[in-house]
This record gives sequence, C-alpha cells and structure tokens, in this order.
Amino acid sequence: MSDVAADLSQLVYVILGAPGSGRREVLADLIGAGLDAAAGERAHVILPAGEPEHALDAQLGAATTARMRWDIDLRALFADAPPAEATHVFIVLDGTLDPVDQLEALKPWLAAHELQVARVLTVAHCQLAEKHPALKPWFDACVHFSDVVLLNRREGVANKWMSDFRGSYEAQHIPCLFEMVKAGKVKNPARLLDPTARRLSQYFDPSEWDDLDLEGIEIGESEDEDGENVKPLDKNAIDPDDQPPVDPYLERRQGGARALPLPDIRDYLK
Repeated sequence: MSDVAADLSQLVYVILGAPGSGRREVLADLIGAGLDAAAGERAHVILPAGEPEHALDAQLGAATTARMRWDIDLRALFADAPPAEATHVFIVLDGTLDPVDQLEALKPWLAAHELQVARVLTVAHCQLAEKHPALKPWFDACVHFSDVVLLNRREGVANKWMSDFRGSYEAQHIPCLFEMVKAGKVKNPARLLDPTARRLSQYFDPSEWDDLDLEGIEIGESEDEDGENVKPLDKNAIDPDDQPPVDPYLERRQGGARALPLPDIRDYLK
C-alpha cells in the first residue's frame, strides 16, 4: 500500500465515459481482479440514476451498490454516504451529462462525507470519438481531470486516428496513464487502482484554501487609518497570487457561462 493509500480510510475512484464506452466491463474487471477480498477489500459502487440499468450492474462484484442523482442545474449531487466497511468506492458519472458540471458538484459531496478522490478514470469510446471530431473538446476535458485513460471500443478505428488521438495529449505532456482495453479487461488492474495522482487538474487535490472560513471577513481597501469606510475591491483587480487557483474548465465568465464550454454529447448519441 502506498503512503497516499495509508492516509485515506476509503479510496474513491471516479469513472468518466460516454454511454456504450464499456464502463461496466472495466469496472467489473477492476473490482474482480484489482481488489483482494481475502485481505478485507470491499467495493461500493455508486451508479447514475439518470442512465438506464445495465445488464452488468448486477455482476460488478461489488459488496454494495447505490444510485445517485443530480439537481436540475447539475450543481448538487444526492447520494447516501458509502458504508463504513467499504474500502474502495467507485462512482460512475452520468455519461449523458456534462462531465465538468458533475465533477464540480462532486467535490463538496466528497468533503461533506470526509472523502477524497484517489483516482479519476476515463473509459474512452474511440469509435464515437473518431466518428464525431466535434466531441474532441469533450474528451479533452475528461482527460484533463483523469489519472488514467482507457482506450476502448477500438474495433474498426483507424490506427492513424488512434495514434493522433493519443499523441495530441502526449505532445502536451499530460501526465495521465494511457492503456488499451481488450475484451473488457485491462492489463494490470492493481496498477490502475494505485492512488498516486497522475492527473493534470488539481481540483481534487487537498488545498490550504479548503479550510479557510471567510464568512464575515470584508475584503477591501480604506483611505482611513482606522479602517473605516472600506471600499470593496473589484475581485478582478485582486492579485491572482492572492486567490485560490481556478481550474480552466471550472472557470465561469461574468454571466455564469463556462469559459471552456463543452459540446452536448447527447447530440451525438442519436
């Protein structure tokens, strides 16, 4: 067990991917071949309520399963806390909804239950990505948050496309692992479950800003020595070094829209 694992009472794994990408097959392999039941390792799986039940849901090998749902704006996640006896918690996000919105709302839910993300895994539907180049920004976002990208549904996909797709991320020196899925199985499940972070995004990493309570604190400037008549500062004028870092995919413009909006994957699943 790594030092990271020793610090976490429950290891949380978040699984991204489009419908039909093979998330259930991969999840069943990770649980069946990656966990040691004899050593007391037990999996709890949280599935999206917004997706129809899958034929493999009952065959995942998890000790317990649950469902989660989102509010209408994807700003809040609703699910019961995982049972205390679960050592590994697998959360499958809804493949039909915006992955960034779901990840953003997932963090406060995790904090409320004193949980931290061990790894984020994306199961990439290569056939879908090749057929619809307009979905590349959607996959880019998933890769940005992922420690592991599993290339699946590769049947009939051109070798050059596969090389270009993977190469586009390697050229950016994105640190996540890229591996192939064969017949629903990965080469080394235990390696993929190692909680050592390899993701580019720092959104789920512990931060000194997480524990700061700024309620009642007035940030501004005053021309008076006694600090009265404080004029609020324009937040856009605050030195970036004095603000918590904002993930580029989570940044919002003044009207509330994402600075990096993603295509709606549902438009390409018809």
